[in-house]
Amino acid sequence: MENNFDWAEGMACAVTAADAEGVITYMNRRAREQYKKHGNLVGKSLYDCHGERAATIIRRLLTEGGTNAYTIEKEGLRKMIYQTAVTAADGRVEGIVEVSMVIPGELPHYVRKE
Repeated sequence: MENNFDWAEGMACAVTAADAEGVITYMNRRAREQYKKHGNLVGKSLYDCHGERAATIIRRLLTEGGTNAYTIEKEGLRKMIYQTAVTAADGRVEGIVEVSMVIPGELPHYVRKE
């Protein structure tokens, strides 16, 4: 997976990328701030940072592709977590990216027609 994440550095959400083996290859500024108590996680395995339930999901994303999305509340903040496989042109999974963003307590939902 190409490691050109200049676009993500200034985003107002945490972006973390890992390669096909689950090794963290990139964390933007927000992600580094979010996990600073754990030190530099680039080069570390996602499996060392997650419990078995999450590790099962990571393995599925890295073998089958797809996405995993959910919301959490942590330290009084609601967050949307969006994890998605990154695939090559030939369909091979090259890694995964996680985007974590703070969302309001009440999130509007709109139904759009075309």
